[in-house]
Amino acid sequence: MKELIEQIARTLVEHPDQVSVKPIEGEHATVLELRVAPSDIGKVIGKQGRTARSMRTILAASGMKLNKRFTLQILE
Repeated sequence: MKELIEQIARTLVEHPDQVSVKPIEGEHATVLELRVAPSDIGKVIGKQGRTARSMRTILAASGMKLNKRFTLQILE
């Protein structure tokens, strides 16, 4: 899942070398912390959060297949 989110984010931003995804394993879910350059944060979130919502939808659908829950947090 980490690689999936990383690949999606790298295609969206102007500084793909500054994209990093850190998975944090929890008891009930795995949190994926996405970090991008401050100038690219708007591109990852999208208009009215549509891009971020789409990425979360992909995570949820993939997680159902793996019987796991994933949460995406976008950090500066």
